[in-house]
Amino acid sequence: MNDAHSGIVKAVIPAAGLGTRFLPATKATPKEMLPVVDKPAIQYVVEEAVNAGLTDVLMITGRNKRALEDHFDRNYELEDALRRKGDHDRLSRVEESTELAALHYVRQGDPRGLGHAVLCAQPHVGDEPFVVLLGDDLIDPRDPLLTRMAEVRQEYGGSVVALMEVDPDQVHLYGCAAVKPTADDDVVKITDLVEKPAHGEAPSNHAVIGRYVLDPAVFDVLRTTEPGRGGEIQLTDALRRLTENETLGGPVHGVIFRGRRYDTGDRGDYLRAIVRLACEREDLGPDFRAWLKQLVAEGL
Repeated sequence: MNDAHSGIVKAVIPAAGLGTRFLPATKATPKEMLPVVDKPAIQYVVEEAVNAGLTDVLMITGRNKRALEDHFDRNYELEDALRRKGDHDRLSRVEESTELAALHYVRQGDPRGLGHAVLCAQPHVGDEPFVVLLGDDLIDPRDPLLTRMAEVRQEYGGSVVALMEVDPDQVHLYGCAAVKPTADDDVVKITDLVEKPAHGEAPSNHAVIGRYVLDPAVFDVLRTTEPGRGGEIQLTDALRRLTENETLGGPVHGVIFRGRRYDTGDRGDYLRAIVRLACEREDLGPDFRAWLKQLVAEGL
């Protein structure tokens, strides 16, 4: 993504949430550190950013999130123990997380919503476009969503949001976009955004998923955005204001994502994500798939 045509190098990963849906596991462990097979969920997100060419990653953290920083920091005692044992495979996996990107951290002292978390990134991001990645959505590395979104920003300007077509019965769980087609089959212009619309009131079945390429003008809009749903400052509300007045920071377009996405936002989807990813692993998949088939055959 950081080639000559995009100019985008910075990623922002909000990670200050309490993870209440996963209690009691998240009482003392950040939800972002819950393992997905053998890596914490947050590492998949950082790897996605790095694979898209982003080299500067800022995490917005909160209280009890020290484990995030520790995971991406060096652990000299562990590395030395593995080196002395000659366990170079595990050593390389431990070292990998410390060498991914230039990682920075800032605390969101008052958890006032996703929009406020993004606003906390302004001193670091400055006056340049940036990417926001939410940890509840894991995008398969074989589907370069961020790269496509950067291309769309280059062509259309403004900000770009990732969208997925979902079952109309599920759209109330997401931010939802009203859209108009463009000349590109996978690109739409967003004319309105609604955060978690009531049943029957969604403008479409195009749901916002957790990837954004944002123009820095969004900071000024967020600063004057009133608290919305849940009493929080919603990023969706700020983007909606951009759709209503493009002079504030350009248009908002959506990339319709039809690739592989693993939702770790609730317990059921988290378990399904682990199963799907484990089945696709060369080292685990064959034995695991055989066990699953036996399990299904036994009617469990």
